[in-house]
Formats: sequence, structure tokens, C-alpha cells
Amino acid sequence: MKLYDTYTSSIREFKPIDGNNVKVYVCGMTVQDSPHAGHLRTFTSFDILRRYLEYKGYKVSFVQNFTDIDDKIINKSKELGIDWRKIAYKYEQEYIQYAKLMNFKEPDFYPKATLHIQEIIEIIQSLINKGFAYVSNGNVWFDVSKFESYGKLSKKTIEELISGYRIEPDSSKKNPYDFALWKAYKENEPYWYAPFGRGRPGWHIECSAMVITHLGETVDIHGGAEDLIFPHHENEIAQSETYTNKKFSNFWIHTGFLNIKGEKMSKSTGIFLSAKDLLENYEPNVVRLFYIKAHYRTPLDFSEELLNDAKNSWNRVKNFLLEYSQDGKILTDILYKFEEAMDDNLNTPKAISVIFDAINLAYKNREIAIDVSWTIRFLLSILGFDINFQRTSNRLNEIMDIIIEIRHELRKNAQFELSDRIRTRLKDMGIVLEDTKEGTKWKVL
Repeated sequence: MKLYDTYTSSIREFKPIDGNNVKVYVCGMTVQDSPHAGHLRTFTSFDILRRYLEYKGYKVSFVQNFTDIDDKIINKSKELGIDWRKIAYKYEQEYIQYAKLMNFKEPDFYPKATLHIQEIIEIIQSLINKGFAYVSNGNVWFDVSKFESYGKLSKKTIEELISGYRIEPDSSKKNPYDFALWKAYKENEPYWYAPFGRGRPGWHIECSAMVITHLGETVDIHGGAEDLIFPHHENEIAQSETYTNKKFSNFWIHTGFLNIKGEKMSKSTGIFLSAKDLLENYEPNVVRLFYIKAHYRTPLDFSEELLNDAKNSWNRVKNFLLEYSQDGKILTDILYKFEEAMDDNLNTPKAISVIFDAINLAYKNREIAIDVSWTIRFLLSILGFDINFQRTSNRLNEIMDIIIEIRHELRKNAQFELSDRIRTRLKDMGIVLEDTKEGTKWKVL
């Protein structure tokens, strides 16, 4: 199995640090607002990565955090006049709700930044003691000039980083590119006590503390959306490797943006589609298919046309599985092609094409259709699709047989109006009846 590593800018073979155990940390949401479709794309990609690693036989420890104290949360609290803790809790629960709808496997732990203040303080104090951080006007800053390999993840020099990104000016910094480990107390803002003064943690140190606390000083995979490469992940590396004197992560994996008309989907720009609106109009399996028909590293443009294409594709899969719902056997030639695609840096577009090629083959050779259906159900479960509709497929077949029988009797008795009304009502429900020479057949749209 090979994965693209942002750190080395290469696709390389994945080998766990510790035998069969794999430690994965994914940067989760800053919970100042509702999740949007871009969030769901990133977390779908990591859900599939986790599931495929487990399919390969690895024991995966999977941690995804919540940033529940941050400038954005505090600003939202002031704007609405609501306690910041209530805001954070509301959007944590909202994300979990949509994660369940999307059939994401629940992480082993959802750590919160505010529950790791002691660990954060200990790391900051160590960095101060080592001379890599300094206290100024109650703030604690990481001295980037002391970390010689700063920029090694984003492949940029400090000068390039300064010119390419907005750096917050602060007179208490030694250098404009130094970043905050601890922010001094401001009136009407939450704070904690620390040896270096009252205040609250900076964003980057929160994740370092949560990674080290729950997964150890070096993890196999650390990831998130590509906008986290700099400054967040770059700063995590600097402070964590200074603290532990060890490599922080063996692989850095980043997902491409979900765009609207070429612009990155983001709450801060106002260019976004909420998870609520997306999942009210499209079932989660369709959304998942929409995401993974593109490779996780490539930008993906949101469009109703592409979502409707995914909807039609999913209905084709579902109709096939409903038509051939009996238990069968796994066809290894299809499985091997699927594995070959997934082993190549999670090439989900190719893996999906393997599934559709198999369906086409089954329709040409009905003798293998049951085994193809059984195999596809297995592959879909690896990709995280919810195929629970299979549990009701036999009962649905029985119900449809009864409806078709009743409709046949109506037509025999020339009650065509009532027969046509049944057909129309079923179509409104997404079930199409087709009268053929071999009898009436049905399918789900």
C-alpha cells in the first residue's frame, strides 16, 4: 500500500511504526459554526483511509479532535451574547450528528482542547526552558528562528511564507513570523492560570498536546485539509519536534478543497454549502459517491450536475444489489482489482470504476450476477457506504410481488384507471413498473 506524503512530496510505501498498529490523528473542526460540505469531504476521505487500513488487517487507533477554544469561538460568543462553551458544545453535537448520517466510523476518541490545558502548559514550559519560546507581555511565542528546518512541510522559506500568508502583527513578538503558544488574558475572555501568566492556548499547541497525550510522541499518519499545511501543521511540527526531539509524524496526508465556482468552500469567505442543506437534498450514500469519484488530493468543484450524476450512479448500484440480493461468494479477480486501485494512494475513482465494470459484466453474464452482487456489497462496505437497505430487500421484493399481482388482476378486469393510479403512485415514490412480454418488472429510480 502506497500513500502520498506531503512532507516528502512523494508517494511511498506505507509501513506502520509499530508492527501491526497504526496511529492516525486527523485535525477536526473548530466548533464556532455548523459543518459544511467541505468538512464532510475531508472527513469522508479519512474515514475511507481508516476503513481500508482496517481491511488490510491493521489495528487502527483513530483520534479526531475538536478545537473548542479559539478566537473565532470567542468572537462568535461576543457577537451572539452566548457563553462560548455553549457555542462549542452545540456545534460539536451538530458535527457528530452529521458524522453519523454520513456513516463515519466513530473515532476512538474526540479530544477537546479545553480538557488538555495541563498538558499544553507542560509543553509550553518545556519549550521556554529549552530557549525555543519566550514570554512577552503575558504572551508566549515560539521563536521560529531557532527551529532550523521551519518550512520543511510547506516547502517554503520563512520569507516566502511571510509574503504568501497574512501574519498577525504584534509588538510583543521578536520576529513577525513567531507564532503564539499562549495568549495573554483579555478582559471578558476565558482564561486559565499558568506559570507564565493567565491566558489561553494558541491554536497550534492544542493539537500537539492532544496528539502526544492520546497517541504518543510519533504517529503514523497526521492529516487534514490542505489549508492546514501552513501555518497549522508547519507549526505543530516545529513545537512538537522541539519538545520531544523525535519525528512528529511518519506521513502527512492532506485532502484537496471542495470548491464552489473555483473558490474554496469556507465559512470565513461566506462561500459554502452547509452539511444540513446538502444532506437534506441528497442521501448520504450519494454524497459519499460524489466525493470519492474524485481523488482525495484533487480539488473538486461542487455542482448539482455532478451530484445528480452521482445519484444516478448510486441508483444503478442499488437496483443491481436489490435485483440480486442473495448471499454469494467473493470473486477474487474483482477484489484484487479493487485492492490494486486502493493500494495506489487510495485511488477511489479507479476503485469505483472496478465496481461499475463488474455490474456491466454481471448484466452480460447473469450466471455470475449473484456472486458479483455479493462482492460489490463487500467492497462498498470497505468504502463506508451504508448498505443496510439490503436487510429489507427481500421484504420489498415480496411486497412488490403482491402489488404487481393485484395490478395484474385489475388489468384483467379492465380496471385500467386504478391500475394506472398504482403505477403513478409508485413512480412518485421512486419505483418504476415496466410491463414487458415476460411480465411486469420493477426498479428503484
